[in-house]
Amino acid sequence: MKKLNVLIIGAGFSGLASAALLAKEGHQVKVLEKNALAGGRAGILKSDGFVFDTGPSWYWMPDVFERYFAQFGKTPSDYYHLERLDPSYRFYFGEGEIVDVPASFKDVEDLFNSIEKGSGARLNKFLAEAEFKYKVAMDKFVYKPGLSVTEFLQPELLGSVFRLNLFSSFEKHIKKYFRSPRIRQMLEFPILFLGGTAQNTPALYSLMNYGDIKLGTWYPKGGMYKVVEGMVQLAESMGVEFIYNSPVSSIEVENGKVSSVTAGGISHSCDILVASADYHHVEQDLLPAAYREYSQGYWDKRVLSPSSLIYFMGIDTPLDGMLHHTLFFDEDLDEHARKIYTDPSWPEKPSIYFSCASKTDDSVAPKGMDNLFALIPIAPGLEDNAEIRAHYFELILNRIKLMTGQDISNNVSYLKSYALKEFKEDFNAYKGNAYGLANTLMQTAFLKPKMMNRKLGNLFYAGQLTVPGPGVPPALISGQIVAETIKQRIRNKKL
Repeated sequence: MKKLNVLIIGAGFSGLASAALLAKEGHQVKVLEKNALAGGRAGILKSDGFVFDTGPSWYWMPDVFERYFAQFGKTPSDYYHLERLDPSYRFYFGEGEIVDVPASFKDVEDLFNSIEKGSGARLNKFLAEAEFKYKVAMDKFVYKPGLSVTEFLQPELLGSVFRLNLFSSFEKHIKKYFRSPRIRQMLEFPILFLGGTAQNTPALYSLMNYGDIKLGTWYPKGGMYKVVEGMVQLAESMGVEFIYNSPVSSIEVENGKVSSVTAGGISHSCDILVASADYHHVEQDLLPAAYREYSQGYWDKRVLSPSSLIYFMGIDTPLDGMLHHTLFFDEDLDEHARKIYTDPSWPEKPSIYFSCASKTDDSVAPKGMDNLFALIPIAPGLEDNAEIRAHYFELILNRIKLMTGQDISNNVSYLKSYALKEFKEDFNAYKGNAYGLANTLMQTAFLKPKMMNRKLGNLFYAGQLTVPGPGVPPALISGQIVAETIKQRIRNKKL
């Protein structure tokens, strides 16, 4: 196979995945990373003995990680140690109403039955459908490049189209099985936090419930950044060169192909360019206008997943009532979703997600203290200032006090906030988005922005704004799709 000079913009999950796989094929691979560390949104923050994952904190779909590492004859355990969380997470629905979701499926059935009589058996049926969707998705279309509808015109896939529930909403699908509003919220929460509302997300995405309840919620000891470190180690063992603190300022084109990239004031020539940075930024800000495939108007019409307002808090006393993952759904979840998607504005009474990894891992906080990560999903593109952040910080402290009875306002020894401004500054994120495109029907598979530029045969895109979508496992898959597509195009003498 022809050996080529490959440049990759961005060392997030998709960039790391494509880099290692292309280097494994014998190509010379350089990764140009804007920031001082790899990982993209999956960063790490260390201060005063506290260690925070600055982005993703959920380790779901472990099979995706196993499949990736297996391509190198490795397993995740070669790089980090996984622990299954039990309970997986906690819901706080209001005063005196706390629900812990256990790891054991039998216990989950019992939990559902305690909330709604007979719902345990219905959960079995619901998850059997979700498992079918998950396996079909993984085997038939998630790992496809989405360049054309013809990729999906397979008899087996077409025969399953109605079982995949592509044309029914997630909300309607859940209502077929469960009456309890609590159970519906428990099953719908991944949708709000990763890409839409239950009303506009296809029921296909119940596959996420299978990934959650059946495949489990896991934690890499030391934090999610251990996964990044493992992937960097693997890529370097394949010969990948990482160049940090090198923001890309321009992409140069000659004779109908990308010829070089200027980063940190240095020009790097290439035969192939993989852009795993923000798609909109690369196309609209770095690429010459003649070679863009989408207009700004196109991007303005995309439905984005939420951005986030995040607080990293070092608590100098043990924090009561929190598990590793705790979700506050004590306010109107539908109203919060409306403030993200229908009437983009700051929510008055938001739902909040907390991660307190020190409840599982004593290496991420000093003894007798806790590290707390608080996240409020918000609409992208909002005004973001210090006054707003101060308001929501006080709101978060008050909500913690409501659940736990513990006033920690004088126990926050470390505090850092992060929101739209930083997403834009650190990642050139379009409108300050945190997760990418919402998982609507019209933004699924081949209807997403294409991962290959059709005007330039050697420019490819990976990451959350193209296939397969938002989240860590999809980003990891995205990098693999690009690497495989490049491999096939070289084999067919198209590169």
